[in-house]
Amino acid sequence: MDIILVPGFWLDASSWAEVTPPLEAVGHTPHPLTLPGLESADAPRAGIGLRDHIDAVVRAVDGLEGKVVLVGHSGGGAIIHGVVDARPDRVERAIYVDSGPLGEGGVINDELPAEGDQIPLPPWEGFEDADLTDLTEDLRAQFRARAIPQPKGVAFDQQHLHDVRRYDVPATVIACEFPSSLLQEWIDAGHPYVAELARIRDVEYVDLPTGHWPQFTKPAELGQAILAAVDRRA
Repeated sequence: MDIILVPGFWLDASSWAEVTPPLEAVGHTPHPLTLPGLESADAPRAGIGLRDHIDAVVRAVDGLEGKVVLVGHSGGGAIIHGVVDARPDRVERAIYVDSGPLGEGGVINDELPAEGDQIPLPPWEGFEDADLTDLTEDLRAQFRARAIPQPKGVAFDQQHLHDVRRYDVPATVIACEFPSSLLQEWIDAGHPYVAELARIRDVEYVDLPTGHWPQFTKPAELGQAILAAVDRRA
């Protein structure tokens, strides 16, 4: 199975390096992506928006044969949901890593502090304690050294969706910084944060307790969780 891995903000394809070995070991083919504007610290980011990132992943899907699995971490969850909407017949399963599908008109995060056309990785004090669980001082230093400013438009642009067949594509949510039971409570309460997730007809929930960056804090466990989701059959 071809597995397209979409990183969250400030990260490129290399952020998946410790996650992919369990997938490759059993014959799957991971395709970790570096999205436009994240090629390097000096890459141009002006004019790059959410649709540009969705279109980049759509091109990756179109370049492969047969169905694919999409994996999106954090803000990458909104991106892969846009791809599910664009290519619902090509996606076997969408896997949301500490993230979820972003509905029509939603934005990923327009409260992040921008500097011109980009959003640098904020200081750690700008994150919740739950985000930073298991992210040791050494891991924080490695993350900050590799972090690339995020194109502002990706965070601030509204999501636009068109095809209700997206709700027929099976999904897996890998919950990290808070338990999946809380997500289900929000769904039952009709919370707008999970309104789009609630519309998906086939969703499984997997708990991987850690902070917001399991690809750094628990990469082997994340790889196994993705593998289990990929190999699941209806």
